[in-house]
This record gives sequence, structure tokens and C-alpha cells, in this order.
Amino acid sequence: MDGAILALDVGTVRIGVAICEGARLPALPLTTIPHTNRTTDIARIVDLARERAARTIVVGYPVRLDGSHGTAAEKMDRFIAALRGSFAGDVVAVDERLTTAAAQRKLLATGLSGRKRRTIVDRYAAVEILESYRFSISRGS
Repeated sequence: MDGAILALDVGTVRIGVAICEGARLPALPLTTIPHTNRTTDIARIVDLARERAARTIVVGYPVRLDGSHGTAAEKMDRFIAALRGSFAGDVVAVDERLTTAAAQRKLLATGLSGRKRRTIVDRYAAVEILESYRFSISRGS
């Protein structure tokens, strides 16, 4: 792995961000960016990628449980296209099915309050997305 990898869990209210800074290092929750508008969100993401020397941004892609794509996927296609136009590195879409649920289960086990879990679940969902991406590249898929 060359350079850091950022992962994004893009929601309508917040964007969770995770990072992995080396092939042998774990994916870690990094921050949550409050959603404003696409232009501002992308500028903040690109700035963060530059600060962290990221060469790849992995974006959670909304796929329905039956494998089909809906309006959320269409919105994400536009977001990803805009991100690719602003970021010099690779932008990769990864199926995000059940990543938030997995993050919520793990956070529930920590004993954190519901309010605290809600403020951080997006960045932990981004960790799940990043781990899914890393697993897929380690398997050659």
C-alpha cells in the first residue's frame, strides 16, 4: 500500500471518515464532517486527504440488500464524479451494505451512551468500509 487511504461513509447529515496509514496498520476512525453541500464537503475531504497524504479515497456505495441501486446510488454517483474531479488520487466505490449496522453493534458492546454512539457511528462505519476494501484487495477482487 502506497500512501494513506481515507474511507468515507457519506450520509445526509454527516460524513464519517476513517484512515489507514500503512498496509500493516489498522483502519482507524478519524473524524466526522458535518454535511453542508457537495462543493464544500468535497473541498473539506480533499483538504483532509492532502493533510494525511492519502493517495486513495474509498467511498461507501449504497446498494440495496437485493443488490439493486436506487436514488441514493444515483446521488452517490454524482458525489463520486465530483470527488474524482477534485482529487488527484484514486477514488474507489465499495458496497456499504450493513456497514452502519456492524458499526452500531460494535459500539453498543462498548457501553457508550446512545447519544455518544450517534455522534461517532459514521466514522466507525467508515472503518467498516475501509476494512471491506482492504479485504477485497488482499483477496485480489
